[in-house]
Amino acid sequence: MDELELLGRIRRGEDLHTEFKQEEVHSDDIAAALVAFANTDGGMILFGVANDGRIVGVSDPDRLMQRVDQIAYQNCEPPLTVVQETVQTHEGTVVVVHVPKGDQRPYRTHRGDYFIRTTTGRRRASRQELLRLFQAVESLFYEETLLLRAGLEDLDVAAFVQFCARILGETEAEPHTLLLNWGLVKEREGRKCPTVAALLLFGREPQKYLPYAYLTAARIPGRDVSGEPSDRKRMDGPLFQMLEETARFLNIHLRTAHRIRGFEPEIYPELPEKALREFVVNALVHRDYTVHAPIRLFILDDRVEVRSPGLLPNTVTVEMIRHGLAHVLRNPLLYAFFLRAGFVTDTGNGFRRAMLLVREAVGREPIIREEGNETVVVIPRKKEE
Repeated sequence: MDELELLGRIRRGEDLHTEFKQEEVHSDDIAAALVAFANTDGGMILFGVANDGRIVGVSDPDRLMQRVDQIAYQNCEPPLTVVQETVQTHEGTVVVVHVPKGDQRPYRTHRGDYFIRTTTGRRRASRQELLRLFQAVESLFYEETLLLRAGLEDLDVAAFVQFCARILGETEAEPHTLLLNWGLVKEREGRKCPTVAALLLFGREPQKYLPYAYLTAARIPGRDVSGEPSDRKRMDGPLFQMLEETARFLNIHLRTAHRIRGFEPEIYPELPEKALREFVVNALVHRDYTVHAPIRLFILDDRVEVRSPGLLPNTVTVEMIRHGLAHVLRNPLLYAFFLRAGFVTDTGNGFRRAMLLVREAVGREPIIREEGNETVVVIPRKKEE
């Protein structure tokens, strides 16, 4: 970095990727700054710059850089590796500490504090943010979280037994043993508790403990999602039930053509059922359950929108999804049960196949995009003849 680039950075002020510091600052403050950048998107600390953007310089750059290296190694867990450089200006020497986005997130200070960077500075990470950081490096899946307030009585064991009979046939294994073996139930302090996945799949009332884990569907005349719905329905219960109820709602509000061939009428749905099922299953199975918001489905005159809480999983891009090049599982346990039930194929190209089916039926492919904190799939409808 040269002086001109440094001055440009300073003029823009502190932001998500830049923080100003003077030379004499407590080690805990430096550690917190390093951890916040590593947990977020990386950035740089400019030592020798006051909060108001004045360059005050650093008296002993070598000593400061040695100190920052020690703090990054000893006061950050896991230890951080930073890259440092000095920039000479007319007002004094500035030490620039480059902090990369960490590949072992989440990082914390040696005092046990987790920080993240914001546009206005840094703050301690919330529980939900920590869960997302763990998920980003696949060190924890939220679906494995134990719900300690719930018990085995909150599971519909009869529905679980029916599911096992359908996929396993006759088995002598006890249902509670299978629940433990499949990771749906875990023991904690002498009692068995269901996981988030267990309640989502086989809970009697999943929304009692996960009140945001539902799907809301609406038929909105016109083309504006802000219009008044002519019909709406909230899909509660376990995921398989939500899928069935959503399919019924779509069948009610999407057009179906009937043509007589021979002596029997043939049914031609407006949009391929396999494609619609794929999009809804994707929302149910791959949504981010740490986001406290429901899945939203809108049926408008020109399109169907499926809005799933959370952005795409780490390393996955919209282009990868569109071309069937991504098979990253945010909730592998939920996915495994939908695979056993025959709703997914485990090839990673189901979304691409669904897009092609829609193109064959309508002449246009669905659009996928990230919007706010949602992943949105827009499925075009045919113009009514």
